[in-house]
Amino acid sequence: MKNKKKIKTKYIFVVGGVMSGVGKGITAASIGQILSNKGYNVSAIKIDPYINIDAGTMNPIEHGEVFVTDDGDETDQDLGNYERFLNKNIYRENYMTTGRVYQTVINKERNLEYHGKCVQVVPHIPMEIIDRINKAVKKTGAEIVTIEIGGTVGEYENLLFLEAARILKLQKPNDVLFVMVSYLPIPNKIGEMKTKPTQHAVRTLNSAGIQPNFIIARAEQNIDNVRREKIAIHCNIQKEDVIAAPDIESIYEIPLNFEKNNLGNKILKKFSLKSKATKESKQNAQKWVDMIKNVKNPKQEVKIGIVGKYFASGGFSLTDSYISVIEAIKHAGAYNKIKPKLEWIAAETIEKEGTKCLQGLQGIIVPQGWGSRGSQGKIKTIKYCREKKIPYLGLCYGMQMAVIEFAQDVCGLKDATSEEINLKSKNKVIHIMPGQADLIKKKGYGGTIRLGAWPCKLKPGTVLSQAYKKMGKSDLVSERHRHRYEFNNEYRELFAKKGLIVAGTSPDGNIVEAVEIKDHPFFVGVQFHPEYLSRPLDPHPLFVEFVKVSAGIKKKKKK
Repeated sequence: MKNKKKIKTKYIFVVGGVMSGVGKGITAASIGQILSNKGYNVSAIKIDPYINIDAGTMNPIEHGEVFVTDDGDETDQDLGNYERFLNKNIYRENYMTTGRVYQTVINKERNLEYHGKCVQVVPHIPMEIIDRINKAVKKTGAEIVTIEIGGTVGEYENLLFLEAARILKLQKPNDVLFVMVSYLPIPNKIGEMKTKPTQHAVRTLNSAGIQPNFIIARAEQNIDNVRREKIAIHCNIQKEDVIAAPDIESIYEIPLNFEKNNLGNKILKKFSLKSKATKESKQNAQKWVDMIKNVKNPKQEVKIGIVGKYFASGGFSLTDSYISVIEAIKHAGAYNKIKPKLEWIAAETIEKEGTKCLQGLQGIIVPQGWGSRGSQGKIKTIKYCREKKIPYLGLCYGMQMAVIEFAQDVCGLKDATSEEINLKSKNKVIHIMPGQADLIKKKGYGGTIRLGAWPCKLKPGTVLSQAYKKMGKSDLVSERHRHRYEFNNEYRELFAKKGLIVAGTSPDGNIVEAVEIKDHPFFVGVQFHPEYLSRPLDPHPLFVEFVKVSAGIKKKKKK
């Protein structure tokens, strides 16, 4: 049997026009999924123009969620979208920032790796960017890679990344395409879709030596033929290469919308490739369609509250800080044919006004967080869930707060707290992990916490174990972490006597990974982040069970 001829890797750069937040990440992920369904090995890269080495030290209100990869990298939230749409792990090689690139170039210069040359911004920075892209391709074995360049065309910050893309196009003229995701406003008082901002954005991209092959027309409505023709003439592309991207309810419909414009085959044609879809890839494409049907045709609704601290930015309420949690709930909803209705509640509101705002919620999640602000509101929330038998899921900090509430209100340790909140307390039921104290003293915050995938051994017969078992998982699972503090083992015996079950530990039994309480429909806290591993076609067992119990769905008894 002859070996299949390996194709040269193809590169698709995705850039943004007119404004930020236009949907570059979802576009890159959707294109990747479409091409994956056509039988190609696809991966995705995110380039962030920040000087930060990674996203770990950024304020989530300003930057959005920090997404943690299996190999422990703290990255931009778009890598989460890549994993969810491609249904595969994305690694640290697939993420770069300006800080990482410059740091590497400077280190190489110090190590004489440039052999005494004058090291310059151009070409050495763009060449390092290209080297990093090629390392990611080598790591993943990708036949096609989508590369999202952060920011908006015209900004100073991403010029060097555009320069790298231009050079790569020069090196591989038949293997590089450019996709611009641009916004077409429809001013209320005018009532007409305007193409002029997109025309200016393309001219700006042209000034960087790049011509887009496709323009994704983001707008409130579908683009019409008149506007398509305007963009084609003024932006120097074919009319059929202007792809409609109207506002939709679910981001998971975007690949299907793109395919209405035959985007996948158009990309393959420009690369002189043909579809090599397999039975498996066709089945995955159908599973995606079926998942969308479940999203659009739920059998019932469930009202879920998320009590957190990273919501407000000035006068605006933001949810990007918890994007993986939101998506994990949606995946579980689609799996159960339930529509989740999310209600956002600031922990500080509960501190001021009490738990009255929690009434009517069928399930409550307390997600990740850092520091003392809002902690009392979270503890009050947890007490409400425990006493009222409301399904509760605590994620990372949400588990730690559950342990503190149990210590205070069930075990009578009124000063029980976390070392993160109060160093002077006698009963620090959550304390700092070994080795972390020295790092804090040295201000070693970036990339020093417990990160990435770690094994967790589940206790048989627990709610936690049963949830995984129902989804075909074993009692030894791998979950991703991002924390500096942990359960204090000195209190394990006391908690056990009072009804707090250690439901998951490290394989050696030393680190507590999950807790739950007896005689409750669903009260689970986990030190890890199950939301990072949830995907539309492979929802996470904990969220599936939490949504199911919250909605009051019970397993039918066999006759």
